[in-house]
Amino acid sequence: MEIKTIQGDYNTELANQLGLDPLVLDFLEKLFLSLMIGIIIGVEREHWRSDKKIFAGVRTFSIVCITGTIAAFLVDYVGPWILAISTISVALFSVSLIYTTNIDKAGTGLTSSVALFCTFLLGVMVTQGLFLIAISTALLITFLLIEKKSLHSFAESLSESDIRDAIQFLAIVFVLYPIVPEEPLFDLINLKSAILIVMLVSTISFVSYVALRKMGPSGGIPYSGFFGGFISSEATVAALSTMSKNRPLLKDELHMGSMLSVISMIISNTIIALIVDNSGKTAILMAPPFIVMGIIILIFVLLKRNNTHDYEEKIEIDSPFALGPAFRFGAIFTILLVLASTASEVAGPLGAYATALGGVVSSSAVTASMAALAISGKISFYTAAETAIIAGLISTLSKPFYIKITGSREFFNVSWKSFALTVVLGAISLILWSYYMRSAII
Repeated sequence: MEIKTIQGDYNTELANQLGLDPLVLDFLEKLFLSLMIGIIIGVEREHWRSDKKIFAGVRTFSIVCITGTIAAFLVDYVGPWILAISTISVALFSVSLIYTTNIDKAGTGLTSSVALFCTFLLGVMVTQGLFLIAISTALLITFLLIEKKSLHSFAESLSESDIRDAIQFLAIVFVLYPIVPEEPLFDLINLKSAILIVMLVSTISFVSYVALRKMGPSGGIPYSGFFGGFISSEATVAALSTMSKNRPLLKDELHMGSMLSVISMIISNTIIALIVDNSGKTAILMAPPFIVMGIIILIFVLLKRNNTHDYEEKIEIDSPFALGPAFRFGAIFTILLVLASTASEVAGPLGAYATALGGVVSSSAVTASMAALAISGKISFYTAAETAIIAGLISTLSKPFYIKITGSREFFNVSWKSFALTVVLGAISLILWSYYMRSAII
């Protein structure tokens, strides 16, 4: 109410300066905004004209949006029937557009008709003063229209099992989310936050999973290793290691892929820290040692690049939206959260550091649990960041052991030194960074 009053006073003052009725100025502002929204969406539709005939472009979308604004504006003067008639008319026009496009012209698609009706509703929203919502929605609609090919490509990359896994996962999550209590369980675990964290982490992994599926073997082993690392660096290295037994000559390509999976693990853990702790403190404190590790890995990859060839090999990793991986992450996250909280209360920061051993299973879960404890005030942001970095180091150190157990001797011989050096220099940078942080506090 206060905002409307301030805006109203400003409009009145501006109207007096321009010699206009405040009502007229308010209407002109909304009319101009509706025009801009119609133009934004209409321009995207218009650019298809070079490829095929269109039936609704810049002028049509602009006029329809303005129609919504005028109809909603006249409700107070004429009555609600004017808005009802306008809505029905635009709906009928959209239906006729569908008929013309799909029947008369033997074309396909409903997008323009649906977008046109949505544009009318945006004009109505502008009259109601919902400027930010209307503009945001217009930009979202335009983005969806522009990214037609990318979105179709995304959908085509999914198998029936991927879609089924995603639907099952989302159905279960949205059934659980409304019924879980708001109060933290045992004054520690906020189940609603835990469910959201699992959803967000699974979404990040799923985007990489789709990229990996879309790219297929044509992207090569190194790229597969990079995208696979966002899903699970442990699973990726295990898949590459298994491949090395059948294709020992690919040891250099497999080495690059496994190293790049650590890069994506670092990026993923940083994003997870930002999601859980949106103040950014944990992520910022994690950055320096992770940057050092990333630089070392990239040096190894660049040195190895000249010895590789373009082999088309595909790695198989389960969808992160499958119930197993998703809830496994949630279980690991919850267990680590409880252990870290209990350990920190009993043994202080040393107890929290001990949970970094969970990095052998999932450094992402360790990072999420540490960031959650930091924002709840149970541990410091420094302790959370240091523990997350140690978990990343442990996860990196575990990679040669996976390779030793499941891979070929050639793959192990070319890879273990790079992993070991990355861990050693990463640990040194962590020690120096921790000393600097502690000195800065004192």
